[in-house]
Amino acid sequence: MIGYVTLGTNDLPRAAKFYDALAAELGTGRMMEFDTFIAWGTPGGGAGIGLTKPFDGQAATIGNGVMAAFEARDQAQVDRLYQIALENGGTDEGAPGPRGEGFYAGYFRDPDGNKLNAYVMG
Repeated sequence: MIGYVTLGTNDLPRAAKFYDALAAELGTGRMMEFDTFIAWGTPGGGAGIGLTKPFDGQAATIGNGVMAAFEARDQAQVDRLYQIALENGGTDEGAPGPRGEGFYAGYFRDPDGNKLNAYVMG
């Protein structure tokens, strides 16, 4: 299984504000931090997410077809995470709603253009 996901950023302070807000709603926070890298999650918990300025010094770019997903407690939390994302510099990629039987999700991009979603099964 996935231990963590790392996404690139060109503006770590701006991106950190975005992910701090999402992490707070998910009941977690920063668990590792360096000048060019921050990771959010709970040690011993589920998969976390990290942001980094690329090690090679080149600009961070988004991956076509790449998406990281945040598991929510319920549909109301999916709705809140989607709204928090938009309020903190994210952009809409698909408002929260049912996506097939037993799957509810909202899609958005972070300030660097990385595609994310919040979802709940059932």
